[in-house]
Amino acid sequence: MPQISPSILSADFARLADEAEAVRGSDWLHVDVMDNHFVPNLTLGVPVVESLARATDIPLDCHLMIEDPDRWAPQYVEAGAGSITFHVEAAAAPVRLAREIRAKGARASMALKPGTPIEPYEDLLPELDMLLIMTVEPGFGGQAFLDIMLPKIRRTRELIAKHDLELWLQVDGGVSAATIERCAEAGADVFVAGSAVYGAEDPARAVHNLRELAAKASADAWWACEH
Repeated sequence: MPQISPSILSADFARLADEAEAVRGSDWLHVDVMDNHFVPNLTLGVPVVESLARATDIPLDCHLMIEDPDRWAPQYVEAGAGSITFHVEAAAAPVRLAREIRAKGARASMALKPGTPIEPYEDLLPELDMLLIMTVEPGFGGQAFLDIMLPKIRRTRELIAKHDLELWLQVDGGVSAATIERCAEAGADVFVAGSAVYGAEDPARAVHNLRELAAKASADAWWACEH
């Protein structure tokens, strides 16, 4: 079943506990951590993640768009995150970092910016629980979906199948009712949605609708039929 991870980047930061409650039924709550260095924006850090983890029972999916994730990522596990995504472009030792995240009890995920190819990292895939393909340039919410990322999603799914891995494939950026089916058909099974959820009149219903669209699209997809 496809998983939906609403992004609190599109939520009201003054009411994060309420905004988490508004998407009850979500699989994850996506938390974008930006440091104004790796990306040109500044959001939140460990203390807010710690508070949010206490305020909701939805597991936190922390996406670290920061420099030196090797140093900082373990602190987000300790703060209560259930999944940690680091950018391969920023990590000094991605395999070591993934193993440390897993050893601390969280799922280890690696993100690739739109211009970063997947093929050089094929050998790293068994070390991960999830791979994130960015479908916009990281750093800002509300950007338009980049259709040119669909072949990259497909190639990544092919590599996952080649190695027979239980690896989730997440997409983040411009995911909405208009784009989620294409992502699912290409091979994605975890979807980050910001404005498509929090901009809706009923965010919980939006999550349900997105999951249904993805499920229908993936049921007959090439990659699902091969299993």
